[in-house]
Amino acid sequence: MAFVLPSLSYDYGALDKSIDAQTMEIHHTKHHGAYVTNCNNAIAGTEWDDKPIETLMANISKLPPAVRNNGGGHFNHALFWQILSPNGGGAPTGALADAINSTFGSFDALKEKMSTAGATRFGSGWAWLIVAQDGKLAVCSTPNQDNPLMDIAEVKGTPILGIDVWEHAYYLRYQNRRPDYLKAIWDVIDWNAVASRYAAAR
Repeated sequence: MAFVLPSLSYDYGALDKSIDAQTMEIHHTKHHGAYVTNCNNAIAGTEWDDKPIETLMANISKLPPAVRNNGGGHFNHALFWQILSPNGGGAPTGALADAINSTFGSFDALKEKMSTAGATRFGSGWAWLIVAQDGKLAVCSTPNQDNPLMDIAEVKGTPILGIDVWEHAYYLRYQNRRPDYLKAIWDVIDWNAVASRYAAAR
């Protein structure tokens, strides 16, 4: 098996101020777990079965839809769990904060832009903060389990923060109130993790 379901560094109930424990458990074990299994099945015995997930994403136009959907789901969720923390919230600092202020005007402006990207994504998908190919920060969204690493993405770059806006990410608590979920998610964003991704992407 090329990929495994990553363990979380916190309990399912640890993010309860924003995401309930039942949603976290189902999301991690059932949804992400299925993406891992299905991606492994799709690449088994092919030239891709020993390649990193980032390599698959960069070559997704050459791969079957099952890899786009499930490999994308694995990459997106692995990132998502890592940028969440029970000790999250607050605001970014240092070089990341400087870049946010320079690009968007303020941290509040970034949050508004990200929340709008998530709220206006029709159907299922993701809102992203990325380091674009010009080295600058940008906000974008993608449908389904696509991401900006994919060679078919409309806006390409390295994701450093992703917000899942599939209904399975929030429906048990928020039902159809996606904007409420998008407001609450900021209370569990781990800005140290995002800053580390920003530094690596630069």
